[in-house]
Amino acid sequence: MDDLSNRRVGPIRNCLFSIDGLSMVVAPDASRFVFRGKGAAHLAAGRAFGIDLPHHAFCTVARGTRTALWMGPDEWLLLGIVLEGVLIEAQLTEALTGLAYSLVDVGHRDVAIELSGAKAAATLNVGCPLDLHPSVFATGLCKRTLLAKAEIVLWRKAPQVFHVQIRRSYSDYVWQFLEQAAGDADT
Repeated sequence: MDDLSNRRVGPIRNCLFSIDGLSMVVAPDASRFVFRGKGAAHLAAGRAFGIDLPHHAFCTVARGTRTALWMGPDEWLLLGIVLEGVLIEAQLTEALTGLAYSLVDVGHRDVAIELSGAKAAATLNVGCPLDLHPSVFATGLCKRTLLAKAEIVLWRKAPQVFHVQIRRSYSDYVWQFLEQAAGDADT
């Protein structure tokens, strides 16, 4: 018998939405960790994760299947493929032995939606207060913000590609909001 207790099933799993100028998909499951630490812990975590954790506000650094997003002066969101979750945690825990840090696995808590196309920014701006013009919110930037009534982490992966990370419990609400916003968005 299949053990369903370890599966990450959300209300928007395997959804796809597309209209002229916008494509929206549920991002593949990912390993997600919130890391907090300063000084030696910050450097050790970067070495163990295989990426120099970003030092600058709202920046991301990616290498291979791993990405680090700056969330605050001593906080990073670390993303990797779901199958690497146990390995990532073990590598970080070993490298950080004896240092002051916090590492929390949030992979079960969050889900992500990816929007792409010419209408992606306009669709997000129907419910997001950030200025998403490329000269202000450039490729590689990330920010914790709101989309309608839900807290999200927004990351511009490419000029017309956005990664929207949300709590799993808000995923259906955000998906439906974005579907409706797509029809209201100006290009």
